[in-house]
Amino acid sequence: MSEYANSTPIYFVQAGHGSLAPKALTAASTQWVETTGFSGKEGEICLIPGMDGDLQAVLFGLGEKDKVSRSPFLSGLLPIQLPSGRYHFASVEPFEDDPQALFLATLAWYLGAYRFDRYKEYAKQIPELDWPEGVDRDEVLLQAKGSNLARDLINIPANDMGPDELEAVTSGLVDTHGASLTVTKGNKLLESNFPMIHAVGKGSNREPRLLDFVWGSESDPKVTLVGKGVCFDTGGLDLKPAAAMGLMKKDMGGAACVLGLASMIMTAKLPVRLRVLIPAVENSVSADSFRPGDVLQSHKGLTVEIGNTDAEGRLVLADALALGDEEAPELMIDMATLTGAARVALGPDLPPFYSDDKALVTDLAEQGQTQWDPLWNMPLWNAYDADLSSDIADVNHISSGGFAGSITAALFLRRFVAKTKSWAHFDVYGWAPKAQAGRPKGGEAQAIRAIYGYLSQRYTK
Repeated sequence: MSEYANSTPIYFVQAGHGSLAPKALTAASTQWVETTGFSGKEGEICLIPGMDGDLQAVLFGLGEKDKVSRSPFLSGLLPIQLPSGRYHFASVEPFEDDPQALFLATLAWYLGAYRFDRYKEYAKQIPELDWPEGVDRDEVLLQAKGSNLARDLINIPANDMGPDELEAVTSGLVDTHGASLTVTKGNKLLESNFPMIHAVGKGSNREPRLLDFVWGSESDPKVTLVGKGVCFDTGGLDLKPAAAMGLMKKDMGGAACVLGLASMIMTAKLPVRLRVLIPAVENSVSADSFRPGDVLQSHKGLTVEIGNTDAEGRLVLADALALGDEEAPELMIDMATLTGAARVALGPDLPPFYSDDKALVTDLAEQGQTQWDPLWNMPLWNAYDADLSSDIADVNHISSGGFAGSITAALFLRRFVAKTKSWAHFDVYGWAPKAQAGRPKGGEAQAIRAIYGYLSQRYTK
């Protein structure tokens, strides 16, 4: 019996390459393909019925692009469009001599099958894919689960995903993988010298906190991840307009991405000493809210003048980065939904990242392409650092001119990283405004598969 018994074959068809009907089809099925006008254009589907009316086969168009320029994520369109049932990839010609492309096509299926069903039931069952031969099942699942964890956290509205709930999710992940969690909460943030995390979160009745967990052998290289966990951002006293506040449940997208990445690292058991730092706060409006013009102390000792309370993310990140920097990790990466300027420059699908380590920049950019997880290096342009000057404090946390907002935010964060051997900052959007292959509309885990690919390559077992 075939390993794919009771499973419908999917044939990948490239347009402009002779007959579009695979040789394995019957004459009647070939006629059906011609009758329906199937052209093999990118993402086009042809459902071929059998004599009994059941689904006999599926043709999936790849368009006319060659495999170098074609998206390996196209198969991520299939789970949403196909009827429920079991399927398998019957033709792997598009992936010949390219196991990574077959891996990504399989991963794209699982990422494309994601749907957020916490508050809504769906009548249709998601179709199942039988595993293609040679594809590492465990690797696909750990990447899909890590990405979908981040998506879930971003998609949950702020009434159900505040600092308490983010702590609970982190605690569950810690328990699953045998890590160790420390939580510094409320006024104890001041006692432990995290004044900026406290200042941003004290305006809310949901207590601010710093989540700090470690995993792995103490003898392994230290890798620290820092994620912005602003569970909702009103803008504070510099209140956002309604149109800008509607998606602010996603302002903890950096923390969500970091937790998804951490789950991949721990599931894969990479040989690193992992530390994860998440300042979890809500930036609210109250009599206790911090104000424009305030001067805050920071964990590092620098004084920071507040130029705008709606630039709160870099404040909480700065305290967390300074803490992580104290133990001089080999690598520290922070992720944050930080600036609208990044979206103006690169749009929602292409997150910028910053680093002074040229080798790290090159390797991360390469992994972005290899893993089909787009990202783009932006410069830490030193000449703009003067735009963060303050007349009354060591630094202002926003630039004076309004230009290059994503760059100046990265330059501000860099001031809190001194001992770390290598550091990178990711300014992610954390959201897909429209559905694409393998990337449904909604919360999105950006850059974490590229970072995981880099870590897997650098730290082998």
